[in-house]
Formats: sequence, structure tokens, C-alpha cells
Amino acid sequence: MPLPEFVRTTTFRWTLAITAAFAVCMLFMFGFVYWQTIAFTTGNLDRLNNDVSEAIASAESRAVMVERLEEHLRVDPRRIKLAGLFAPDGRPIAGNIERLPPSLPIDGAAHTVRLVRVDALGREQQTAHAVGRRLADGTTLLVARNVDEVAALGDIVESVLALGLIPALALGLAAGTFLSIRAQKRVEQVTGKVQRIVAGDLRERLPTARGNDAFDRLAVLVNGMLDEIEALVGNLAHVGDDIAHDLRTPLTRVRVGLERARQKAGTLDELRAAVDQAIVGLDQSLAIITALLRIAEIEHSRRLAGFREVALADLVREVADLYDPIAEDKRVAFVVDAKDSIAVQGDRDLLFEAVANLVDNAVKFTPEGGRVELSLARHGEEAVVQVRDSGPGIAAEERDLVGRRFYRSDKSRRDPGVGLGLSLVNAIVKLHGFRFTLAPGPGCVAEIAGKAGESPAGRSGDERSRRGSTQQ
Repeated sequence: MPLPEFVRTTTFRWTLAITAAFAVCMLFMFGFVYWQTIAFTTGNLDRLNNDVSEAIASAESRAVMVERLEEHLRVDPRRIKLAGLFAPDGRPIAGNIERLPPSLPIDGAAHTVRLVRVDALGREQQTAHAVGRRLADGTTLLVARNVDEVAALGDIVESVLALGLIPALALGLAAGTFLSIRAQKRVEQVTGKVQRIVAGDLRERLPTARGNDAFDRLAVLVNGMLDEIEALVGNLAHVGDDIAHDLRTPLTRVRVGLERARQKAGTLDELRAAVDQAIVGLDQSLAIITALLRIAEIEHSRRLAGFREVALADLVREVADLYDPIAEDKRVAFVVDAKDSIAVQGDRDLLFEAVANLVDNAVKFTPEGGRVELSLARHGEEAVVQVRDSGPGIAAEERDLVGRRFYRSDKSRRDPGVGLGLSLVNAIVKLHGFRFTLAPGPGCVAEIAGKAGESPAGRSGDERSRRGSTQQ
């Protein structure tokens, strides 16, 4: 007959091992207590026998000796005192010992012997610790005490050991059984959930007991991972449709333009114009594919090896130099404030791309006569790059959506773009472990915040101030 499943678990086996170790420790502990108790009690008996023997032997005459011996035996309600005075030929003179034990060495030391007690209640054989000494007149004095009490004390210790050890072993086995069955049930629950997850039900989550044990902490981590996987799979379910939709429009436009040109183009210039229009549509499709590949590369953290200290002030000013002419052409005031020497650990090219995307959006959606502000500041231990504009802003219900791939607000659909700019910013920020937020202002406020350090460049503040002066 096979053993129950819980008996074969590691938890139960460990419980058995710990219980056995505990039992061995208890045996050693009670053995030590038993040995110490017996040794202490026996030592006291031996000292008492020696004291009595010396007191009796020190008498001036045999009569006084007999009197002291009888007085010693007179008060003995438990019948444990033994003493006897024997003539040189072994004949008993006084006391309650029937005869001198032949196996007892008469050397004044304590020995365990079997004696026959004789008193008013009859004869009784007893085990005793005895001290025998030879007196000057040839007689032998024997003083002893019954050790049945010592044996009874040992029996008590053994009983206590049994009464303590057996329940402890039973409790250990019960605890092992309970923990094994409990762990087995939790494993079965997790197995069932995992099987449903593997079957495709990503809404399932591992059960937790709302405790703080290792199993619950692991379940919480796995559930968080499943939340992320479910969100990613959900996004992937829409990305295919979004890609098909966003690629179909420019490709359809290219096909229609080329077909129309083939049928109606009467001159080489008209054909070239149609081909140029087709190239624009193909470039737009390639831009979508390139942006998707770029996001995939960043999300898979393939750029971590390129992380180093990045001087944010220089980076911000380079972005400002790039977009200042564009803002000027659109008649948008462009203000830059990047005086602080702040550095972060990261990939400079990716961070430049993220800041450039935010500035590009701000300039693009800010109307003529508006204002865009690009600033760098330290807030506590964080470096914060902020882009603020006076454009139409982003509605509160859309702030969590604009970071999704291909999502475009109704306000922005009239402007060129593929809806991947903020997705790219999100991917870069997530790779660096930074924080990206969108907040309302007069228009929109976008912030990238990450752990800051001092810039290693150590450049003169005058030069930086000149480069970071207000641009309009």
C-alpha cells in the first residue's frame, strides 16, 4: 500500500527530522538531569552515613556506642536507616542488620550492598549504601541507608521524560502532518491556476492567504508579472490591428496614386510627381516600422551596455539648438533654462531622443504666438527635465492613453504623425528606471525625472550660462 502523498513531501520529512533531533536533545537533557540528581542524592547519603559512623565510633565505651546507635535508629518512620555493631566473629551486638554482608569491604568508604533488615515488622531485604569501619576493639560498625528512595526519584525522572517526550513527538508529527497537508493543498491550488493560465486564461491569479510568508510574497510577485503580461498581451491584440490600419492608409494611397499616374499621366513630369508622392507615402510607412522596431529594441533593454554618465544641461541645450529655428519659423516663443550641472546614468542618444520627442510635440501642437518652455532642475535627489507649452493640452481621460502605440487624440489627428512619439518616450524612460508624467498647465506639462548626480564635466558656469541663456 503506497504511503499518503503528504508523507512523501519535503515538509513532512523535515518535520520528522526536526522532531527526532528534538527527541534526542530531550533524552540527553533528561539523562543529564537524572545522572546529576542520582549523584547528588547518593553523595548526600554517603556524607550522612560517614557523619553518623564517626559520631558512633567516637564513643568512649561500647555501651555509649550502642546507646548512640539505638538512638540513631529510634526515629525512622520511613524505615530507611540501617546500622549494626558486630563482634570480631561476625555476631551482631546491636542494630537492625541481621548479619554482616560478606561482600562489603570494611574500608570506611561507601558501597552499595544488599542487607537484611530485622525489626519489629520482620525481616526485609533492602538495597543500601553502606559504610563499614573496623573499630579499635575488633568490632565492626556498619551504617547504611536504604536507596529505594533514590531509585524512586529516578523512576519519577523517567516518568517525566516519558510524559514530556511522547506528547512532544505526537505534537511534532501532528504539526508535520498539518503543514504538509496545508502546503500540498496550496501547491494543488497553484497548479490548477497555472494550468488554466497555460491554457490561455490570463485573468487567473495565484491564490494568496494575505499573510507575509514566503509563499504569499512569491505569489504577489508572480501575480504582478501576470498583470504585466496580461497588459502586454492585451496591447499586442490591438497592435496588429493598429499597424494594419496605419500602414494600410499610406500604402493604399501609394497604390491609388501609382495606378492613377499609369492611366492618366501624360508627361514625364506628371509621372515623376506621382512617384514623388508615392515615395512620401512609403517613407511614412517605413517611419512607422522603424519606430516600432526602435520601441521593441528599447523595451528589450538591448542598450543597457551603453549606459554612462550623461550631462543633462548639455543635452537639453542641444535639443534647444535643434528646435529653436523650428519654433522661430512657427512664431512660437521658445524659452530654455538649463543652468544646473546635473548628471544621470543612462544612454545619451536615447535620452536625447526622449527629450526631443517631447519638445517636438510641444512645438507642433502650440499655436502661433504661443510659448514652449524647456527646463532642467534638481528636485531633492532627482533631476527633472520639464517641457511646458501653451497648446490645447491633453484631456484628463486621455493622459493614460496617449502613451499607447498609435493612439492619437482627436485634437491631433489633423497634424502629421503616426502616434508613436510618446510610446517611444515611455519605453526610454522605463528602460532607465525614470519617471514620466503628463500634467495639465495652461497647455501641457511633460516631465522626465530620474536619480541625479553631479555633472562630471565641471565646466565654467559662465560658458554654460551663455549657452543656456533665454532663447526666443
